[in-house]
Amino acid sequence: MIKVGVIGAGHLGKIHLNILSSSNFDLIGFHDTDLSNSEKLASEKGYKFFKEIDSLIDSIDAAVIVSPTTTHFEIAKKCIENGKHIFVEKPLTTNSKEARIINTLAENKKIIGQVGFVERYNEAFISCREFIDKPKFIESHRLSDFNPRGTDVSVIMDLMIHDIDIILNINKSKVKKIDASGVSIISSTPDIANARIEFENGCIANLTSSRISLKKMRKTRVFQENAYISINFLEKDFQVVKIRDKDTNDNESSLVIKNNLGQEKVIFFEKPVINKINSIEAELNDFFDSIQNKSESKVSFNDGLLALEVAEEIMSQLWV
Repeated sequence: MIKVGVIGAGHLGKIHLNILSSSNFDLIGFHDTDLSNSEKLASEKGYKFFKEIDSLIDSIDAAVIVSPTTTHFEIAKKCIENGKHIFVEKPLTTNSKEARIINTLAENKKIIGQVGFVERYNEAFISCREFIDKPKFIESHRLSDFNPRGTDVSVIMDLMIHDIDIILNINKSKVKKIDASGVSIISSTPDIANARIEFENGCIANLTSSRISLKKMRKTRVFQENAYISINFLEKDFQVVKIRDKDTNDNESSLVIKNNLGQEKVIFFEKPVINKINSIEAELNDFFDSIQNKSESKVSFNDGLLALEVAEEIMSQLWV
């Protein structure tokens, strides 16, 4: 079996520990710098607590890094240098320079690396992915109430980076231009931000993120030729609206519209079945399979690097 350890036992770390304890992995234990919390967790759940991170790394084949973003680089570097495969919660590191180093180190050491962009494993996104083809315009809104837990980084690195990754995944084109604005309200880093991304293939993406909203929202709308796809990541639901030319088989009950050229178009809806999954469990299973099969992970370190490069360009334009 593949021996795994978790580094970081906060809110998300506890979720990973719970899933890994009954997974294909052999959970060896965890490390965290909070001694009191760690001893309590070990006592309540029976997980083995390693006070020294080096002791844990020496005991495992793979590490799941769920510590604060500012610690990702040093921990990931240490794991790779010791020949351990690593899963790193998003963002991969605090900046693209660090991400490039991690990416290169992993390639040179033939280490499997995966980034925890959990929305890639959202059941709504997985189910609607086949309907997305050559988007022309993408609109994303990710709003959340204030939580001090994520304020070690800006709202771009905390929330918007999920949508950056999704957009880069569904629109395989280089970024041509970015215009962004944002402000800090409570934190020392931006809490609200908007970015308009223009791609070389002509696609436009408009992203808005806030962590001081009164209501939560995680929606992405994709507009493409003869189709509109609305994805609700929060409710894990989606809707596909398609448009086609009217033909003789259409009856009076068909929803018909006329465009500016007088052409009659029929609007119809598709609602495919959504297969229920646990997103974090699914991404950890993929991590296991990548190690087992010695194959590149579905959410690679290069994906993490590309998302960071876009996030940094957005950050560089913000007034704080």
